Amino acid sequence: MKALTIWQPWASPIAIGAKGYETRGWATKYRGPIAIHAAKRPYMGIFKTLPAETQRILRGLFDLERETLPTGAVMCTAELVNVWHIVYNPGTDVDVAKNIPIGAESLSIDKHAPDFHDYIVPTAQEIALGDWTPGRYAWELKNITILPEPIPAKGQQGLWNWEPPGEVLA
Repeated sequence: MKALTIWQPWASPIAIGAKGYETRGWATKYRGPIAIHAAKRPYMGIFKTLPAETQRILRGLFDLERETLPTGAVMCTAELVNVWHIVYNPGTDVDVAKNIPIGAESLSIDKHAPDFHDYIVPTAQEIALGDWTPGRYAWELKNITILPEPIPAKGQQGLWNWEPPGEVLA
């Protein structure tokens, strides 16, 4: 199974279904099952540097004074269903564009693909929990399934292969 390592406190919101898009500086053609791995890197130093709105949302999701977010472990599995290119202006329709300050467009170049010329507009929570800078990519995750217990694993950069225990796929 493909896996993606994500720093905390960004991995846990995915695992609990509070974040459906992971923003990255690179795209992938891969679609399918994916394991979400929380990096081993300590996160409390990062948390203190986040914008106030992001801190507020994360505190609403987790009791960070009492709760330790998992690190160095696979937390959940999901389905990577699409990768969107983040843009400011979602197309040439000015009436739509003037009401959407941030959006993302489909990367599909196949005019017959169901998502050709589709756009997404992230919610305020998604914007606060990701880096929606134009030129980046939003990886759309569906069918997120949190694991009963995080499974320790050594992460890697980029997409990597993770061999899940048999009961994870059952």
